Amino acid sequence: VDGAQLASAAPDSDTQSIAVSAITGTDGFNWGYDPLHFTTPEGSYSTNPNDTTRIVEFRDMVQSLNQSGLRVVMDVVYNHTNASGQTANSVLDKVVPGYYHRLNGDGGVEKSTCCENTATEHEMMRKLMIDSLTTWAVDYKVDGFRFDLMGHHMLADMQAVRAALDSLTLEKDGVDGKSIYVYGEGWDFGEVAGNSHGKNATQLNIAGTGIGVFNDRLRDAVRGGSPFTDPRVQGFATGLVLANNTNETGKPEDQLIQLNKYSDWIKLGLAGNLASYEITSASGDLLPGRLIGYNNNPAAYTADPQENIIYVSAHDNQTIFDGVQAKAPADATLADRIRMNNLALSIPMFSQGVPFFHAGDDILRSKSFNPNSYNSGDWYNKLDWTYESNNWGVGLPLEGTAQWDIYKPLLADPTIAPAKTDIESASAVFREFLSIRKSSALFRLQTADQIKKSVSFLNTGPEQVPGLIVMHLTDKAGIDENYKDIVVIFNSRPEAVTFTDAALSGSYILHPIQQNSADAITKTASYSADTFNVPARTTAVFVIEEAKPAATATTAPVGTDSGSSSTLVIVLGVVAALAGLVFFLIRRRKA
Repeated sequence: VDGAQLASAAPDSDTQSIAVSAITGTDGFNWGYDPLHFTTPEGSYSTNPNDTTRIVEFRDMVQSLNQSGLRVVMDVVYNHTNASGQTANSVLDKVVPGYYHRLNGDGGVEKSTCCENTATEHEMMRKLMIDSLTTWAVDYKVDGFRFDLMGHHMLADMQAVRAALDSLTLEKDGVDGKSIYVYGEGWDFGEVAGNSHGKNATQLNIAGTGIGVFNDRLRDAVRGGSPFTDPRVQGFATGLVLANNTNETGKPEDQLIQLNKYSDWIKLGLAGNLASYEITSASGDLLPGRLIGYNNNPAAYTADPQENIIYVSAHDNQTIFDGVQAKAPADATLADRIRMNNLALSIPMFSQGVPFFHAGDDILRSKSFNPNSYNSGDWYNKLDWTYESNNWGVGLPLEGTAQWDIYKPLLADPTIAPAKTDIESASAVFREFLSIRKSSALFRLQTADQIKKSVSFLNTGPEQVPGLIVMHLTDKAGIDENYKDIVVIFNSRPEAVTFTDAALSGSYILHPIQQNSADAITKTASYSADTFNVPARTTAVFVIEEAKPAATATTAPVGTDSGSSSTLVIVLGVVAALAGLVFFLIRRRKA
């Protein structure tokens, strides 16, 4: 494909999609969704895949990232294989025919994952998975594993994985297995849905295991709708009720009910999505999260914050920026849209649990509305680290041709195409959010009990101000050296708000990082006389600083590091804050 020719095509043209479609599957863009050998490093990334080079390079890569202070999480796809039977790419059926795959009543291989499903409920397939994971942990020093379609494994399989990793020790194996994080997609569908093959590793079954699952409740509430609804459906951060687009034609009272319901889901996500965490719901009732509904299921389901993977954007489906572009009202300026984008990203950043960010979230990443882009090549998936472009307007997407009428006028509109300065500004705001998260242990509480004691919400119930979430964090356990009291206000309204509540009184100041924000509007947020003032479409963080004892000559002997304690807090904060910024070393394609 001639890149220069594609670049010269109009931003709303189908020229690009036609050209990329012609080479789908042959351009070497590998998401690793078709595993042949589970315990072999992917060769397409190696300078020489035909000998031991791929092994050495993978080990060097992990070592280098670890030495830079980053942990490496690998996407693993044990739920299916590339092929079965006696075909060329079949492996397991050539070992024991009919054993390693899950079969239907007619004896055929189940394919609800889009490929040949494995049966990890069978003892030797489970052992294969555990032996493979142990190899990655011990021999390659991988720090965490993200399970593709984890709900297609049984809960007992995943508990066995966790137990096997926990048994690894530095003395015996060279790794601390208990520090290896495990999480995955807890979706419940296909032949295993509803525990039909045994209790499977889904969202509603995962509580108490310490294994993380993706929280689609918060995602849907922030963005609006779901990946399977009209892309214009609005949510908390994208203008529902407060700045409706022309697609939102429902009754105003029904829209308000939906917005308040979205706010409930977000509050639960901010509080670790604990099944037992109580909020005053939009109905006015004090309810635990497990009794608040989400599409006929409990909204909250975890027993521990590490089981809560919070996100608003992932490699499947629209990027958060593309989502905002489709959902924002037509009269929203580019500046409005970027504020919506930043507001959306602030919600997982300040949630209890493990924030997860899609590569490029911080730089307004676009795939030109391409959703499930596993076969769309670099043209739609590229990231421009010079910030000259966020890849917006590189043509109509390969998928979703039925929605091209929605996307075409947006892609053709030059007034909503970000410039380098817009990308740099969004990146700076994201880094500020990250720095705020690591500035306080109150954003990284470790247990359900700590969350219940320290996290609360105001502006709740049926009379709440729509589009406004007020979260209060208090240091009941004495774990924070910097702040004893934090108020985070998420204002998705298109105008500034003034919020006063008798429960919030004290010497609050805007967080020092936001006092010096790259965003001039955020710097105008203020507190005075028990009243918080927050600009439109802004997340503002207010703090009461912990009083520090005056230093004396005897605080520390000469030559000692009197700052070592606070330095340790900062280092630990970096690790915790970056836990969700995972590096997917083997990619996948399933939506």
